[in-house]
Amino acid sequence: MPTLSIPVPRFSPRTIGICAAVITVLIWTSFILIARASSDPARGGLLTPLDLAFCRIVGAALILLPWGAYLVRRQGALGRVGNSWLGISPLSRRVTVSVGFFGGLLYACLAYSGFTYAPAVHASVLMPGSLPLWTALLAAWLLRDHITPARAVGLGLIVLGDLLVGGLSLLHAFDGGQVLLGDLLFMSAALCWATYSVLARHHRLDAVHATIAITTFAVVAYVPMYSVLALTGLVQAHVFTAPLKEVLFQMLFQGWGSVVISGISFTHMIRYFGPVRSTMITALVPGLSAIGAVVLLGEPLHWNLLAGLVLVTSGILFGVRATRLPETRGKLVPGLQASARG
Repeated sequence: MPTLSIPVPRFSPRTIGICAAVITVLIWTSFILIARASSDPARGGLLTPLDLAFCRIVGAALILLPWGAYLVRRQGALGRVGNSWLGISPLSRRVTVSVGFFGGLLYACLAYSGFTYAPAVHASVLMPGSLPLWTALLAAWLLRDHITPARAVGLGLIVLGDLLVGGLSLLHAFDGGQVLLGDLLFMSAALCWATYSVLARHHRLDAVHATIAITTFAVVAYVPMYSVLALTGLVQAHVFTAPLKEVLFQMLFQGWGSVVISGISFTHMIRYFGPVRSTMITALVPGLSAIGAVVLLGEPLHWNLLAGLVLVTSGILFGVRATRLPETRGKLVPGLQASARG
């Protein structure tokens, strides 16, 4: 009797790389727009910033904690006695805590809090724009990386762009505005993610292992404490009283989308395009999210925001072109560090 064989579609590395790039850019752009729409009380946001952080962590944990437990058990079954924490994180307790504090907990709380005070256009400039700046400075300090003159020009353009956005916010702060607070929170969130990226590079962490580790720490350190504070009314929280569909949506997008799916897609993008071309692709995020904020959220695009956006995007592209790294297009990058954000 003949056996029925069902052909399984096979996609080329190029197709996978392009799809991964499109998914990464879309999720990173949507993260800024959805976080602003969900955090701004004036837009009918039902959850507080800390509620959103809770949804992000719990949503990601539903996938990553079982995944981590499987990896730890598989390593043990294969006789590979390695460092792990709580039987879930495939990294040691010390590394899990250090990368988890900056990349899993502090980044989420600061980023979501920033959207309460400042518009998405500011986040479009300041978060993606500050990230390469902080990363370069931390890498030069902690890893002794050399900043070439050409790369310094790119970083200088980023600084000018950030100053155009944050500088006018500082002037308006004297009038009682709170936008400056949001801008500072955005830049602090970028600093936290840069710290996480440099630590991941220092320890040569695998992207999946690092993402599982930061989620493990965030679950242990944040979820029980925030649940108690929310249920006892010690902090303003709506995560346990908001409509279930809103909570589930945030868990799906913030947790599954922003953490899990974008982490996987970013990894595949780097495997095909290499680190330099991948950074150039993600330089589309500031412009796309700014346009989305104007079109979808009705935010004004003042001259200083437009100029800052142009300077930051130019600085990212200039800095990437000036960084001569060995491209590995279509090949696996050894020791790929965890660099996905959003």
